[in-house]
Amino acid sequence: MPEATKSRIKRYWKIAVLANIKDDHQEKPDGVPPDAFADFDHIETIDSLRAALETDGHETAFIQADANLPYALKDVAPDICFNIAEGLGGDAREAQVPALLEMLKIPYTGSRVLTNGISLDKTLTKRIWRDRKLPVAPFQEFVVGDEALRPELKFPLFVKPAREGTGMGVDMKAIVKTEKDLRERAQYIINTYQQPALVETFLPGREFTIGVMGRADSKLYSRHPEWYDKDGFHRFPVLELDNSRSVTPLVYSQEAKSKSVDEEGAPGYFCPADVDPELEKKLKNFAVRAHQLLYALDISRTDIRLDEEGNPRLIEINTLPGLTPDYSDLCLQAKAEGIKYEDLILDILYLGASRWGMVEPREVAPEARAKK
Repeated sequence: MPEATKSRIKRYWKIAVLANIKDDHQEKPDGVPPDAFADFDHIETIDSLRAALETDGHETAFIQADANLPYALKDVAPDICFNIAEGLGGDAREAQVPALLEMLKIPYTGSRVLTNGISLDKTLTKRIWRDRKLPVAPFQEFVVGDEALRPELKFPLFVKPAREGTGMGVDMKAIVKTEKDLRERAQYIINTYQQPALVETFLPGREFTIGVMGRADSKLYSRHPEWYDKDGFHRFPVLELDNSRSVTPLVYSQEAKSKSVDEEGAPGYFCPADVDPELEKKLKNFAVRAHQLLYALDISRTDIRLDEEGNPRLIEINTLPGLTPDYSDLCLQAKAEGIKYEDLILDILYLGASRWGMVEPREVAPEARAKK
């Protein structure tokens, strides 16, 4: 490690947690969708993150990721930012904060600009996966709504916004069974969300989500190197989402996602999922490959659903997965295998910080070096 980098290393940091805060009582401006801001975080999540980071001696501050962010960063002068900001609209909004931090040369956690720009665009993500031989359902993007339907797309179909997360724009009307319903729903999405509609074959099978943490050199920087496989990745237990009991049966909607884990109308959350070992291995490997193909860094969560023949099809990837304790899918997966919330958050922090020369690598044992 260069001497200039070593000189910057210190034990305790000032960490700015960057996020967009959800206010359930906030009056929405005219012209925004009914579920606008659904992927913003509650202040309680920020408090939990800060408490977890402070358990290892760090100082934290919360900065709202709004238009004042550049000035607030100058005032706070953090050593590193823990980024979960969703952005403030427009294409690739989740890339806005990483782009700003790179311009200001401030270290931050999680994926970088390009990955966060691509991953929110579900159509582009599917094109990349499809072209690299990962299994996705047949799909088509509708920009104006009257495009000719491709012959490989058969009813029933599923229609949703092409560039949103957290189930936004997804309800029982997302499943369409006729040409008339398709046109009406696509037009609704295009007009309401001011973006293309993604149309894909409806997948009637079981739904899973799989978290992935790490990268090739994770063992050198993690406080828990035993978590990581030889390739540097930790594959969280598979979480199954049973939508049959949810307020929107068969559909993992924004309304269903907003409910507490055990609340009436919420989906069933089963982790580890009861799946055949071969399917489990396949799901985890698909999640890692999906992560790698988008150049995701350190943490992500990939959603996969089975088609009518029981074959896994990748739905989407979340490179800014929710981190609300005992609620967010990734946190439920970590808890299921005995990983404490504090340890999960600190590993995301140190993996991110190591990319910026803020953490010294662990000494590799001589026998490990000999095997390389």
